[in-house]
This record gives sequence, C-alpha cells and structure tokens, in this order.
Amino acid sequence: MTAPTRTRHLSAETDTPSVDGPSAPPGAGGAGAPRRRPPALSRTWVVALLGLLVPAALLAAWQWASTVGGVFEVYELPPPGWVWAAGLELVERGELWTHVAISTQRVLLGFAAGALLGLALGAVVGLSRLSSVLLSPTVGAIRAVPSLAWIPLLLVWLKIGEDSKVTLIAIGAFFPVYTTVSAALRHVDPHLVEAGRAFGLRCAELFRTVQLPAVLPSVVSGLRLALAQSWLFLVAAELAGASMGLGFLLTDSQNNGRIDRVVLAIVLLAVLGKLTDALIGLAEKHLLRRWA
Repeated sequence: MTAPTRTRHLSAETDTPSVDGPSAPPGAGGAGAPRRRPPALSRTWVVALLGLLVPAALLAAWQWASTVGGVFEVYELPPPGWVWAAGLELVERGELWTHVAISTQRVLLGFAAGALLGLALGAVVGLSRLSSVLLSPTVGAIRAVPSLAWIPLLLVWLKIGEDSKVTLIAIGAFFPVYTTVSAALRHVDPHLVEAGRAFGLRCAELFRTVQLPAVLPSVVSGLRLALAQSWLFLVAAELAGASMGLGFLLTDSQNNGRIDRVVLAIVLLAVLGKLTDALIGLAEKHLLRRWA
C-alpha cells in the first residue's frame, strides 16, 4: 500500500510549484489581499478628536496670553479658570441654565418662523418670473436694513416682550433661507423639470418630487446660515429690554465690570451655535438619504 502523495501544481502566472492545501482567508495578508476599512464608529471618533485640536490650542493660547505671556491683564481677559468659576457661581445661584434656556427658546422660535416664511417666499420668487420681478427689488432693499434699526419699531409695535425679540430673530433667519432657495430654484435644470412634466407632475407635486430634491443641499445651506444669523440677532434682540438671556448676561456683566461673565456668555453662544448647527447637519444626512 503506497503512502499518500501530495499533488503539485504549477502556478499559471509564476510557473512556481504550489502545494494544495487550505487557502488563506481574504484579507489575511499578502500583496493582493484587500484592505479592510476601519469601522465607521472609529472614523467618527477620529474626526471628533481632530476637530478638538484647534479649540484645545486656542484654550492653551488663551491661558498663556492671560497669565504667563502677559499679553493681557486679567481684568482685560480673565484666564479660563476664572471664567469656569464664574459659570459655576451662576449654576449654584440657579441663573445660568435659565439664561441658556430662554435664549435657546427665542432662537428656535424665531428661526422656525423666519425659515418657514423664507422657504415659502423663496419658492414663490424662484418658481415665478412675475413674482421675482415684483418682489425681488423690495425684499433686497429690506435685507439691507441693519438689525438694530428694527428694534425701535418693534418696541413700538410689539412692546417689550417675547414677541418683539422673536420677531427680530425671525427677520434675521428669513433672508438667508429666502436668498438661497429663490436662487437655487431659478437654476434647476430645465430638462429635469420637463421630464417631470412629461410624467404628469404639476405644480405642488412637481415641486415636491422634482424641484425640492434638486435644491435640497442649497436649502440646508440656507438653513445653516439662517441659524447662525438667528444667534447673531438674538444678542441684538436681548439688548433691548431683556431681563434674562445670554444677551442680557453680556450687557449686565459689562455694566458691572464682570469681564469673566462676558467671556462666559460669548463662549456659551459659540457652543450653543455649534450644537444647533450640528443638529441641522444630522437632519441633512437623513434628508439626503431619504430623497436619494
């Protein structure tokens, strides 16, 4: 009885003998092995950590400039520790979260009202040449009015209260959405629109299924600009007769010489603006996946 023999083959490409046996699993190594992509979660953490590099560098530069470097005196730019202590003081007194909640509520209400109105009017102007001729010059002129110029009129019309503040924020949110939507709709590919009409789509159905998906990235960009503008207009709104909010905290701290609280309010505005912008970014990904 003969011993079992091992069958030898010649490789078709290298003409070198190879021995039959279990093949290496894919990705186990070798020049031709496919590379495995890192999991999406690890990529997200890497991106988040990279995004924190610049804030960490700015924080270190702030600490150096206000202490070791001698660039600023502490009464001109308090160190980060002082600002942190001022925030803890307001938390213990139960005031900080009230300021944050009231300002956030005003921004969200004004942003929603202004964005909806901007989307509606932008769609009308972008889809109708007659509406564009009639409305574009007037809206463009109103857009050039500075935010502070509206405050006296709003105080006369709506008095000192939430209505005047939310209305001013809505004015700030309206124009970025209106501008981006109207401009994007005017530049939608006409062949795409004709194809939709060929399938029997008319008016609202054509806008919902063809034109709106085509301009969705521009709409989201306009919403992001509008949200940033809403935070800018918030400070102007709270400068006029507010008794709570981050804008009030700014002016009240300035009047009392509390520069640490002024810096705290600025940092909070930056953080809240970034957080709300990140929420719109998440909504953008969901909408793009849905419309795609």
